[in-house]
Amino acid sequence: MPTFAATMNPFFQDYTTTYGTIPFSQIKNEHYVPAIKQGITDAKAEIDAIVHTNDTPTFENVIVALENSGELLTKVTSAFFNLNSAETSDEMQEIAQEISPLLSAHGNDIAMNAGLFAKVKEVFDQGFDGLTPEQKTLLENAYKGFTRNGANLNDTDKEKLREIDARKAKLSLIFGERVLKESNAFEMLITDENDLNGLPEGIREAAQGMATAKEKGGWLFTLDYPSYIPFVTYSTRRELRERMYKAFSSKAFQSNENNNEEVIQEIVQLRLERANLLGFESHADYVLAERMAKSPTTVIEFLTTIEAKALPHARHEFEELTAYAKKIDGIDLLQKWDAAYYSEKLKKERFTIDDELLRPYFQLEKVEEGVFLTAKKLFGISFHKRDDIDKYHEDVITYEVKDENGAHLAVFYADYFPRAGKRQGAWMTSFRSQKQTAQGDQRPHVSIVCNFTKPTGTKPSLLTFNEVTTLFHEFGHALHGMLAAGTYASLSGTSVYWDFVELPSQLMENWCYEKECLDLFAKHYQTGSTIPSEYIQKIKDSANFMSGMATMRQVGLGKIDMGFHAVKLNNKAPIQKSIKEWETESIAGLDFYPKVAEACTSTSFSHIFQGGYSSGYYSYKWAEVLDADTFEAFLENGIFDPETATRFRNTILSAGGTEHPSILYNRFRGRDAKVDALLKRAGLVG
Repeated sequence: MPTFAATMNPFFQDYTTTYGTIPFSQIKNEHYVPAIKQGITDAKAEIDAIVHTNDTPTFENVIVALENSGELLTKVTSAFFNLNSAETSDEMQEIAQEISPLLSAHGNDIAMNAGLFAKVKEVFDQGFDGLTPEQKTLLENAYKGFTRNGANLNDTDKEKLREIDARKAKLSLIFGERVLKESNAFEMLITDENDLNGLPEGIREAAQGMATAKEKGGWLFTLDYPSYIPFVTYSTRRELRERMYKAFSSKAFQSNENNNEEVIQEIVQLRLERANLLGFESHADYVLAERMAKSPTTVIEFLTTIEAKALPHARHEFEELTAYAKKIDGIDLLQKWDAAYYSEKLKKERFTIDDELLRPYFQLEKVEEGVFLTAKKLFGISFHKRDDIDKYHEDVITYEVKDENGAHLAVFYADYFPRAGKRQGAWMTSFRSQKQTAQGDQRPHVSIVCNFTKPTGTKPSLLTFNEVTTLFHEFGHALHGMLAAGTYASLSGTSVYWDFVELPSQLMENWCYEKECLDLFAKHYQTGSTIPSEYIQKIKDSANFMSGMATMRQVGLGKIDMGFHAVKLNNKAPIQKSIKEWETESIAGLDFYPKVAEACTSTSFSHIFQGGYSSGYYSYKWAEVLDADTFEAFLENGIFDPETATRFRNTILSAGGTEHPSILYNRFRGRDAKVDALLKRAGLVG
């Protein structure tokens, strides 16, 4: 019988909220650990029931039962880890350190349960007769989930794997915490108004508001993107741009308690050891066995192909930018902190367009309305603001999503502005996945989290064009989750191969460049006038400005990732140089700027050391091939063509991970994707 304290824990109750949404206002930090421990206990009991039944193993009583186990644990962790990224605190980070080894051990308990594996293997050996494609995928994933996580190891190696996984999980949390602390620690307070030269009025006002909020006089700038990016883009004060750049690029690389170099060394070492234990030559070999690319060789060849096309363009662009800086300001040696500043000036001179010219047409509320209208025109869905859905921060906006027939489809959370408890960047996540239950179709609860320019005392939130594309990008992920129509949660929505998951998100960015879409929402926040056609043409004309250098940056990040994870040294220390030296060698020939001693990308490269992109950062470029090829189908038939949109929804968005992505893509396009579409769109081929 539950104790009184347990009955007061909201995780132990069925949510009676609107659409079963999380009652954030009722959850306290002390609720997490007891609920997670109980969730682990419940899951173990469910696993034991599968193992010890005397019934003949079948797909239903083994594979489906395993899929449905751990419901309470999923309920708690989906709340905790999402908030630990979007609204964390020192106390939550301490809880994360406490529960991480518990969850790691529990995962290992399942993966290395010999009795459970025997049941799964027996069902797997029965073959796939009578199974749907989705059931076949679930069975294959279940079997691989054991073989790829130590089920075939001897007891000694199983114990070693447990130790590795527990330590890796802890290190990943430490990595992220240090990056966040470094980001929050830096502030640049300007008290001389002359040092604001070049900065747009809205940026000045935001900086003044930030200073006032912290009871300081002057203008305060931080490493949050809406503060950092405009400063290094527009400030004429080169020495201040340098200060901001060095602070941003040296996160977790300084000689203090937040340095991540040893953390990276150990993470890479443990990943290699784990891969070797499981019979793979490298961590990349292990990861890519379950990706479209399949092998490190394929990834390296892919990146090399893109590099070969982009490098001449990038070199020409750098020479052009260097000459421009020399011409207008007498700069003899272009530095990293000059890149955004002179690129923006040259872009404005060449195309008579810049972010500040466009910003008044991109009021956040209107852009959000535009992305909703785009979804309605494509897929018939609509968004309705709800004030009766609990939220974890006052900035969050909640919506009910309805399908084309007006029926409930999903819950959508939008969290747009930076704050101290939120990590940098932008991402989509789910608080609840879509799946079929005994009660029917469980609809998803989806969220997008961003760090956009905040409103000021006199202006609403006015976005840069890059922020507009970011919103469309994350909304593409959200559509993948909201339109899910599978049977099993582990195959639903964005539960797909990592080099396929960026297709819907990157595809949505294409609509931002089309007049037919921009006319829906790009209206001046003061006059209401629609964005001029010549501005739209300039957006399109300038789309490939510096695309060679942008491509080289993405290729470089992919090579840094593969440099860390494709090494095959069989338990020797994989990195026998400093992190900075290793990183520099990985991108040799790809970066034209002088080296900056204080800068290191890897120490804050959260995608690969905290997120799920280790050995997978290449997937952004891989998915660009898919999205460019996909958008050509829309261009051929009309960007809002209902038949093309319906086909994409049914074959890609709703299908999730029910079948191999190559099968799904061929079903949509009738063939494999062609890299030429990407190269053509980026202006890298004629």
